Amino acid sequence: MKNQLTALEKDVMIDDMQDDATPFDKLREECGVMAVYNHPDAARLTYWGLYSLQHRGQESAGIASADGQQVNDIKGMGLVSEIFTDDVLARLPGHMAIGHTRYSTTGDSALLNAQPISVESTRGLIAIAHNGNLVNLGNSRERLERDGAVFQTTSDTEIIVQLIAHSKCSTLVDCIADSLAQVDGAFSIVMMTRNRVFAARDPHGFRPLSMGRIPGVDGAPDTFVFASETCAFDLLHAKYERDVEPGELVMVSEDGVTSRRFARETVPTASCVFEHVYFSRPDSRVFGRWVQKSREEMGRQLARESGVPADLVVPVPDSGVTAALGYAAESGIPFNFGLIRNHYVGRTFIQPEQRVRDFGVRMKLNPVRSLLDGKRVILIDDSIIRGTTSRKIVRMVRAAGAKEVHMRISCPPTISPCFYGVDTPSKKDLIAANHSIEDICKFIEADSLAYLSLPGLTHSCTTGEPVDGLSPASFCTACYTGEYPTQWVDVSEILPAGAAL
Repeated sequence: MKNQLTALEKDVMIDDMQDDATPFDKLREECGVMAVYNHPDAARLTYWGLYSLQHRGQESAGIASADGQQVNDIKGMGLVSEIFTDDVLARLPGHMAIGHTRYSTTGDSALLNAQPISVESTRGLIAIAHNGNLVNLGNSRERLERDGAVFQTTSDTEIIVQLIAHSKCSTLVDCIADSLAQVDGAFSIVMMTRNRVFAARDPHGFRPLSMGRIPGVDGAPDTFVFASETCAFDLLHAKYERDVEPGELVMVSEDGVTSRRFARETVPTASCVFEHVYFSRPDSRVFGRWVQKSREEMGRQLARESGVPADLVVPVPDSGVTAALGYAAESGIPFNFGLIRNHYVGRTFIQPEQRVRDFGVRMKLNPVRSLLDGKRVILIDDSIIRGTTSRKIVRMVRAAGAKEVHMRISCPPTISPCFYGVDTPSKKDLIAANHSIEDICKFIEADSLAYLSLPGLTHSCTTGEPVDGLSPASFCTACYTGEYPTQWVDVSEILPAGAAL
């Protein structure tokens, strides 16, 4: 056992020397997409929607708008609010717009790969914004290049546009449907031409995409909006209509809303369960279900499965808050914010000396000593990826006087990387893939450690008010099981998430 722990210490030593903003600390949100059709200030509405989706990517953002004749697009590195001032938005006229906020999973982190991506072709100008990750990149890209395609970016998103541009179908809608049927992996996309907006989800429905409507005033036509999460609708006073279905292509034009299936065959739904665990905001309805309800039930189920005597339930803010509320309600143990998060700390890198290794966590979190001193504390968090952050937080709580520290995680151990639009480390870097729960508990220096079971997780995301098509079997849980929905893919051959092509 001693040798195992020594190996574990070595495995994470490098990451432990870095700031907790390292990609290995947390699974990174993928991207957020937004589209607006038929509003005189479409770009501004798209900006507001992207502002609500900022948690899905903080690397770059972009908006493209159209007025029926011209398409304009502006992209930049950084946060939505930093890129789109009033002066910038004034340069995006038109009654249609699509937008994107990005964290790179495939393709370099550079302005070159910021979206929306626009391509002029024989089919006209097409702008696209994509949330997800394609897994058959090599074959498609090589074939397109042989056919004369010239790629502007290293992003997988451009493959979809190039497939449309090189399609032999007679109409644009047929070209889009034909192209989407050729790509595999995860994609929730919005597209725009000079006079139409499109939205589509991959046949498995990995990533979310919802449609909403803003009623027209004084007899004016309604405005239609699409977004990765419904929290973007609230700011716009848009009413949630429905999700874009897996394998569905929706088109909005002056003739109204039309829909068709592009998938050549029906495949099992595999919606990403981690959207409910962590990615999505709790005030969003994702896959037809409120995220807040799922997370609270995760906490309740966690208390049923692994309750322990304690004096206080403390969330690791902000991602552990809702599950901690559920845990406290089920267990009867008081809830309180024993850790306070500083929301104004950006990404920082620190020196690798031992004396400052914990500095990154201490900049972001501070214990409330008056609450923790002498208490038996249950810490609730959404996941453990490498374990370094959890160890630092446990140390911090103990240093504030806690008598016992019990860590509870509101999802199962993460043992496999995701290839569907989530930036995860390789299997060798996932602590739960290589070490027992007992070893992890000793490494993070907790008195006890327990994870939510997989049946408990899927039950938590489906229990209560039924949602059509949503069941425990309708989720992708590959990060917890290693069983991937696209079984034909040899996952060992896929580029690691975030790698350049």
